[in-house]
Amino acid sequence: QVQLVESGGGLVQPGGSLRLSCAASGTIFRITAMGWYRQAPGKEREFVASITDGGVTIHADSVKGRFTVTRDNAKIRAYLEMNSLESEDTAVYYCNIRANFHDYWGQGTQVTVSS
Repeated sequence: QVQLVESGGGLVQPGGSLRLSCAASGTIFRITAMGWYRQAPGKEREFVASITDGGVTIHADSVKGRFTVTRDNAKIRAYLEMNSLESEDTAVYYCNIRANFHDYWGQGTQVTVSS
């Protein structure tokens, strides 16, 4: 069975930094990309960043220059380095794996940016 587990969330002050990690277990074939989405209360889930199997990255305009998505070179793991965090970044962050038109999701990790 496939399972994705996020970690690294927490409470930080504005301007602070966090690094999220996503670890996948199970058997997954034909992975095309791993990435991150987030959902704030009362809002729709939105795309944050992704990285393809070839290492090509995409970052949402709202996080460009502040967040960086990376992956492990040998394992099915993804990371999201978040800097200069703002209150608007407060949300539950979800790891996503896209594989052969299937989406796998983690349970999410809470990121709260508040003073």
